[in-house]
Amino acid sequence: MATKISASLQALSRELRYEPTTKHIRALLGTDVVLDSRRAVIVWEPRRVVPCYAVPADGVAGVLSPAAPAPTGADAPPVLHPGIPFSRHSTPGTAFDVTAGGRTAEAAAFGFEDPDLAGYVAFDSDAFDWLEEDDPVQSHPRDPFHRVDIRHSSRHVRVSTGSSVLAESSAPVMVFETGLAERIYLPPSAVNWELLVATDSVTLCPYKGTASYWKLADGPDGDVAWSYQNPLPEAAELAGYVCFYDNLVDVEEL
Repeated sequence: MATKISASLQALSRELRYEPTTKHIRALLGTDVVLDSRRAVIVWEPRRVVPCYAVPADGVAGVLSPAAPAPTGADAPPVLHPGIPFSRHSTPGTAFDVTAGGRTAEAAAFGFEDPDLAGYVAFDSDAFDWLEEDDPVQSHPRDPFHRVDIRHSSRHVRVSTGSSVLAESSAPVMVFETGLAERIYLPPSAVNWELLVATDSVTLCPYKGTASYWKLADGPDGDVAWSYQNPLPEAAELAGYVCFYDNLVDVEEL
């Protein structure tokens, strides 16, 4: 009987998962190295979509000390929430504060009870500056089973809200990303910029780079569009193109 691969991967999401990497991984707290290893693994805790790096204990350069207990009950965010902090864990283990050079990152490391990861320590992606080999990386580690395909298209796309056309083009760029709905990015020349106002919102994507956002000039607060003005080299074709949230405005293929 045929197996749908995405269904199998989804079933695995309830388990503690890991994958070795041969990359030289380093993390810094300020200017001080807290880990340095060529034997790192990428780890997903149960029900987590976003992975982190874990390294053997001999690769840890910072000082680890037991962290204060994490919040429980009504004060604890749900494990499934995409914005859950690293300090909330869905597998047994021990949380640690990490100290280096007089600085401390609270609850930024975690040791696993699982026998296959015994001796490994995971680190919070957001608490440190990271290097893969000699290149800086942002956000969380890239998932080796995750793809981002960027394709030029001739679909005729119109974006509107009420009677106002926010953008329209027959030369969009389509982004197909594993586990996510397809996204339609329109060239900046196709956008009616007088209908949008830049906001202070910023997000980081390990595959595409740093995104900036816009809201409606004459409408409620809340971001409705984003763009990678200076994307990572792998996503260079997205530079300046704009994507709209299709649940907040009308995105039509004509």
